[in-house]
Amino acid sequence: MGKVVVWNLVTLDGCFEGTKKWDLDFHNRAWGPELEAISLEFGDKAQALVFGRVTYEGMAAYWPTAEGEGRVKTYMNALPKIVASRTMEKADWNNSRVVRDVAAELRRLKGESEKNLYIFGSADLVASLLPENVIDEIMLCLVPVQLGEGTPFFKKAAAAKPFSLLEARPLSNGSVILRYAPEAA
Repeated sequence: MGKVVVWNLVTLDGCFEGTKKWDLDFHNRAWGPELEAISLEFGDKAQALVFGRVTYEGMAAYWPTAEGEGRVKTYMNALPKIVASRTMEKADWNNSRVVRDVAAELRRLKGESEKNLYIFGSADLVASLLPENVIDEIMLCLVPVQLGEGTPFFKKAAAAKPFSLLEARPLSNGSVILRYAPEAA
């Protein structure tokens, strides 16, 4: 059975973007051969990519014409993509489809393949799925930068949710890959 895995880069102060949408300059601090290898693993292990509407729109604007992105660009454009949205009617990026009940769809797809479903970014989507117990793993690249201001990745939750550490892997540039699994309720 595949897993639903959340992936994001976050700063030491918990932000996944700066004060403006798609302000991701801090990613440059983490990027290098090690993070590129991890990114390429996603393409090999993925059944599909999952996005909230806002993240999807940004990715769909970037990846089809991205330059210098090699194999990452190839899988980003080729893999099936699921867009969780209540307002979007049609998704035009290659192999994309809109899903209204994303929790039910992810549960269904997990059982159909050994490959994973990767949620990239999409903080609001992650916040909605955590209480649904659909997410099997949260994988973060903790980037040694304090933004001071920005958009927090984790939203306020109705209740505390404990996680177990699966892996903590430092990268040579000072970033750390952290993998957590939600503990059973």
